[in-house]
Amino acid sequence: ERPQVVSHVQQALSYTLFDCKWVPRSARLLCLGSAARGTGVVQLYELRGGRLALLREIEKAKPIKCGTFGAASLQQRYLATGDFGGNLNIWNLEAPEIPVYSVKGHKEIINSIDGVGGLGIGEGAPEIVTGSRDGTVKVWDPRQKDTPVANMEPVQGESKRDCWTVAFGNAYNQEERVVCAGYDNGDIKLFDLKTMSLRWETNIKNGVCSVEFDRKDVNMNKLVATSLEGKFHVFDMRTQHPTKGFASVSEKAHKSTIWQVRHLPQNRDIFMTSGGAGSLHLWKYEYPAQRSKKDSEGAEMGVAGSVSLLQNVTLSTQPISSLDWSPDKKGLCVCGAFDQTVRVLIVTKLNKV
Repeated sequence: ERPQVVSHVQQALSYTLFDCKWVPRSARLLCLGSAARGTGVVQLYELRGGRLALLREIEKAKPIKCGTFGAASLQQRYLATGDFGGNLNIWNLEAPEIPVYSVKGHKEIINSIDGVGGLGIGEGAPEIVTGSRDGTVKVWDPRQKDTPVANMEPVQGESKRDCWTVAFGNAYNQEERVVCAGYDNGDIKLFDLKTMSLRWETNIKNGVCSVEFDRKDVNMNKLVATSLEGKFHVFDMRTQHPTKGFASVSEKAHKSTIWQVRHLPQNRDIFMTSGGAGSLHLWKYEYPAQRSKKDSEGAEMGVAGSVSLLQNVTLSTQPISSLDWSPDKKGLCVCGAFDQTVRVLIVTKLNKV
């Protein structure tokens, strides 16, 4: 019995939707985007039976590209956003007129944002990472004003690449933490925040649209990276070979760009990808019999597993650009597409796979 992806509710919007997020421990979701007149929009909806009720709409000066609750406490549930002006803002949604934290983080648009150390997920400080068109990736601690705690920028003489996606991982104790960043030229870079150094880099030949670890708060396990040409790569991050890096398996999934990848919070071996032709694909990763082996010189190297397609569905004629699983209700999902529609989905039979 295969899982089914059921469109439960859909809501037409009057603006371009860039990101959507579940509000933790609630039946509420947020839509973030850009109004026709060039301002930012934040809408808060509540799921009430078969419909979405609009609770509040907030207008901001700049279009909002991305958001995360990842560095907030469950009590506060503050939303961090990145906008077209390069600003990182943190909002209390109960009193959203003025941000509780604000910094001009980048010279250009913030394309991607991720948080860790909040919501009881991941050890260590509450931190936010931002990736921008200006080529830099910065890590912020909201308790520290104005300056980032880490700044990863192109070295002297290296051309700046548009950073499209960032993600935290490896936050399993107070000391360890990594940031993975993907760029428009296919570069993937893994920054170790403990040693403040570049730990690994590779290139997947096509612009990297989305990267995500299967879990942020465990010893690095798997990383999925999606690309412009409809391909994604799953890296086994448990074993790093001195020269070959991490073992990986790649899959041609969609006929077009894979905009996003999101792992199921309740089962890290299941993930969903969203495509440029308005489709969603649900995948399962199978581990190999042995996850590592020794090479001819006796060094440990990883062994990649395999991916199988559980289900796919086409919901829209336009790209599905954002995707978020409910952290609380298994199989509940929200996605936003460029047809200016937000959809709440229910994925069934996830406990059977």
